[in-house]
Amino acid sequence: MTMEGEHEHPYALINVIGGIDGVYEDHVEFLEKHLKLVTMKEFIENKQVLSHKIKAIFMWIHKPVVDRELLQSLPNLKVIANSGVGVDHLDLKLISSFGVKVANTPFAISKSTADLGIALMLASARRIVEGHQIAVSPDTKHFMGDWLGEEITSATLGIIGMGSVGYKVAQRAKAFEMKILYHNRNRRNEVDEQDVGAVYCQKMEDLLQQSDFVILVVTLTPQTYKLIGKKELELMKSTATIINISRGQVVDQDSLVNALKNGVIKAAALDVTYPEPLPRDHALLHLKNVIISPHIGSATSQTRCLMMKNMVESILAGVNGLPVPNEVHV
Repeated sequence: MTMEGEHEHPYALINVIGGIDGVYEDHVEFLEKHLKLVTMKEFIENKQVLSHKIKAIFMWIHKPVVDRELLQSLPNLKVIANSGVGVDHLDLKLISSFGVKVANTPFAISKSTADLGIALMLASARRIVEGHQIAVSPDTKHFMGDWLGEEITSATLGIIGMGSVGYKVAQRAKAFEMKILYHNRNRRNEVDEQDVGAVYCQKMEDLLQQSDFVILVVTLTPQTYKLIGKKELELMKSTATIINISRGQVVDQDSLVNALKNGVIKAAALDVTYPEPLPRDHALLHLKNVIISPHIGSATSQTRCLMMKNMVESILAGVNGLPVPNEVHV
């Protein structure tokens, strides 16, 4: 890259390139066509020179951490682009008080996250993880004829949170001829409902009582924190399964453990927990009727690439004073 090219691109702060929580190495070529990347290490070592130049933060998988100290050290910061939908790790009021905009990537992740929700539902219903362990175990001499799962075809699916991801879940569930119920802050329009055959439940309690599978697709807010607790689990059928692809804190985990141990509900399939990962001695890790995946809702190469491109688009708009796509408002 020429020196001239460097000056044309806005400076964007990133955590690091590569590693556990760094920007993906195969994304760097695209990023450097549009942004001048500055790692946290470079920034700390050259604060005096770089603090006035940085106009954006490219926050990949929750890093770098944005706090008051960092915001105060970046006087010309215009926009923070956050990978994924959830912004519960950001203090939006604090960031807004510095005149900085925040953008996320809600539409980039909707298909892959919905796919994972359906995958978890199928895996749990058909006991695929347990079945795999039986199939590969050195102790297995024969397969049991009475080892059974449940069908999702024609079952009732309750979707809590019918945003872009929830709606994609409904589209996929329709192909399995499922009866679809949904609960949302705002009812969707009639055309949307008819397209997927979804029935609105104004009261979440009604959905919980009727559903064979309940899938959580809400954002984490003070209103959704521990949305599903002891009372809600007890409303569910004893044959029901809960699937969480939103945030771990949406479910009261202690109540969930008790419900799973005591047959209050049949099973759980979780892409999210709190904390992540769970302590290795946590009860959820040792129950046969639980499947846990490592927060991989958006973890496909295609989706992560689209997220990255959406973030670049938001940054370029933000630093040029244009409307920011997918801006998150306080």
